Amino acid sequence: MREPALVARRPGVDLREGAGTACGTFGELLQGVLPDGVDFLVTFPITRGTRAWFRYDRDGPLHVFPSHKTKSLRLARAMFDARGVGGGGSLVLDSGLAVGKGLASSSADLVATARAVGAVLGLDTSPAAVEGWLRPIEPTDGVMHPGIVVFEHRTVRLRASLGTLPPATVVAVDEGGHLDTVAFNRRPRHRTPAQKREYERLMWDLTTAVDRGDLARVGAIATRSAVLNQRLVPKRNLDAMIRVGDEIGALGVVCAHSGTMLGLLLDAGDPDHQHKLSAAAAACSRLPGATTVFRSFTSPGSAHAS
Repeated sequence: MREPALVARRPGVDLREGAGTACGTFGELLQGVLPDGVDFLVTFPITRGTRAWFRYDRDGPLHVFPSHKTKSLRLARAMFDARGVGGGGSLVLDSGLAVGKGLASSSADLVATARAVGAVLGLDTSPAAVEGWLRPIEPTDGVMHPGIVVFEHRTVRLRASLGTLPPATVVAVDEGGHLDTVAFNRRPRHRTPAQKREYERLMWDLTTAVDRGDLARVGAIATRSAVLNQRLVPKRNLDAMIRVGDEIGALGVVCAHSGTMLGLLLDAGDPDHQHKLSAAAAACSRLPGATTVFRSFTSPGSAHAS
């Protein structure tokens, strides 16, 4: 990891307490391997995420609550070591993201932690700096960056920022169980040259679709990515979800490629949105698994902000 930078403090700022937030992502709009051999994913930020609070204690140990959030504790310790300060404190995490489902719960925890602890220690928590903090810990989603991004999750590195989309809704079915992202990313993946070229074409097509705010095209690309992912993490509900989407006029199916969820993508600006939302929820409730509604996160002030 590169040498962490320090940030200037403003007079009067309480140096003992800091807070940070990070959004989750509903699976990925696209995930695969490019012709250069790089594994990549394209994030789909949602309004649910993680909030972190940190209070510094010069004389105490370092604690995290809940206590099982050991990755965040490891990150906080690394930041203390980088800053060269003693003491500890209390790190509290509150997440609205289920674990092991493909919602980037671990990544959101770590990004929120970096922002909260970094605010207290005076460390750089820009998106690029947060990549550096997280890289030694685990493969990570690109939720430290605003908007939709192409992210090299195994090497924890931004490939491209795509922007934002008009507001969207996802009606999701969780097929149950949990998937360990770290273990998943250790699995070898064989892709033929033709498959890698298809992923590259889909990535460039998605780049154009996001730039144009074309949710319909985004939905078609996401569906294709979900179908391609059946080779690695098959979803038993995929064919049924595609049929339901066609019946109700959904834009497509979004997949948690390394998780347990599938979702129907709906245009929140569609005049018929409420009817489609109700129809999608009713149809999904008849499939095996729990049904949940998610909403996309559109950065304030962006071209597509509501």
